[in-house]
Amino acid sequence: INLLPHAVSVLAGLGLLPALEAMAVPTRALVFANRHGQTIYEDLRGLAAGSSHPQLSIHRGHLQMRLWNEAVQRLGPAQVRTGERVVAARETPNGAVAEILHADGTRSERACDILVGADGIHSALRQQFHPDEGAPRWNGMMMWRGTTLARPFLDGRTMVQAGHRRAKFVVYPIEPVRPDGLQRINWICDRRLREDGFGGGLTAPSREDWSQPGSLDDLLPTFGSWHFDWLDVPGLIRAAEQILEWPMVDRDPLPRWRHGHTTLLGDAAHPMYPIGSNGATQAILDAAALADALDAHASITAALDAYEAARLPMTREIVAMNRREGLDAILDMVEEAAPEGFARIEDVTDPKVLAEWVQAYKKAAGHQLARNPAAP
Repeated sequence: INLLPHAVSVLAGLGLLPALEAMAVPTRALVFANRHGQTIYEDLRGLAAGSSHPQLSIHRGHLQMRLWNEAVQRLGPAQVRTGERVVAARETPNGAVAEILHADGTRSERACDILVGADGIHSALRQQFHPDEGAPRWNGMMMWRGTTLARPFLDGRTMVQAGHRRAKFVVYPIEPVRPDGLQRINWICDRRLREDGFGGGLTAPSREDWSQPGSLDDLLPTFGSWHFDWLDVPGLIRAAEQILEWPMVDRDPLPRWRHGHTTLLGDAAHPMYPIGSNGATQAILDAAALADALDAHASITAALDAYEAARLPMTREIVAMNRREGLDAILDMVEEAAPEGFARIEDVTDPKVLAEWVQAYKKAAGHQLARNPAAP
């Protein structure tokens, strides 16, 4: 995944930046390219763009385990529990009570001052508060993700999104170059299976999870001819350590997140299409805003209301922008104008228009926000 600079600044405030930098790639640029591998637009990122903090491309599992270990160290192992799933909540005069399903099938209850549902797109708490919401909304796109150990491409610090709305290839390194000269490269193939679902509304063909195996037969007919000067796309796909698939889904924004002393965070609150590297970033910003609100308000419910007011409008707008393809819309602009490629991008479209589109999205998604994190 990618952590944008304003999310990295939050983690840096917790003293985590050196550890994360050691396991991540400081992304220099996001390059938009057509399906022939020709550069449409290069958007500098992180320190290269003048941000106070880097953008980090990092292995999701490594990030999660680093955060897990930090939480255990700071809070104590008794405070960080596994094998317990919150399946429901009820309100009390002074807080909330979480109903917990244990790994052995037994149930228990635990009283708390605040209950934060950060349990993803299939959030049990969200379903309790919005029982008629139904399944996530599929936009007709299926995604296949893999990681491959390969020689670095370009400068070894660049993320690329190539193609168009019917078929897109996203690729970026997620670990530093190893002593043997190889680098772990993360890639995603997006292929549209249904056109009538664009913008949301279809029922996905399978449950949205992270462990459904994918097949080369689903990818090579589309991406098998994508040989770029700087990357052999089918070669990278064939050499994958593992391929997983899932549908691209989101949910409609909610009118509110707080219910008494319970609120939502991250994908439980605002699941969005994975466009613009916003999923993990927005969850981290949620957590920072919640912490700030609790610090600023004596009343718990007032703090939860302040958190919601700070975060719900922006995340609602990002969901809407991503349904309109967000940053990726510039790929379609060029595909429509020059499907067979181009000699110069200036012959196809005005580079200023592309730059304005990218910067407008980044501003709306909060890329320009500056945070001065407290000392750890």
